[in-house]
Amino acid sequence: MYSITINGGQTLKTDLNVANNEFEGTLNDAIIKGNFEKINPYQFHFLLNNKSYNIDVIKLNVEEKTLVVKINSVKFNLQLKDKYDELLHSLGLDNLAIKKVNDIKAPMPGMVLNILVAEGEEVKKGDALIILEAMKMENILKSPCDGTIKKIAINKGIAVEKNQLLIQF
Repeated sequence: MYSITINGGQTLKTDLNVANNEFEGTLNDAIIKGNFEKINPYQFHFLLNNKSYNIDVIKLNVEEKTLVVKINSVKFNLQLKDKYDELLHSLGLDNLAIKKVNDIKAPMPGMVLNILVAEGEEVKKGDALIILEAMKMENILKSPCDGTIKKIAINKGIAVEKNQLLIQF
């Protein structure tokens, strides 16, 4: 049994059996049956209830169980959960798998061009934190997780060495 959340809103429950390019099972308690062809590792053609669906996998994150797919030219963001994810959620243990990062260190020697955050500021995963110039290229260091900036250990315009502490969460 899986649940699929579409674009952060509607959730579908599904239980499918797949064999020999055919599938059957339930989708929100409705019985479904069809077949599919794998065109390449990221493209599929499905036939369901005499309707044809071309599916392109645009982005796949196995660790977070997320997908961005294009179904007949319409993009969908999907979040998958299996019975174990549902159990962890019901027990309140689903946030334990979130990677906790305490600090950001310089990935290479370089010059700090800009600091885009301040101490005490809350950041989300993927937010830009620092612009570091290395070998005449600007590198944007992004937050690896959600958190609050506890301390900024460097100043704009200084040179840093590899693995030097930049930010503490």
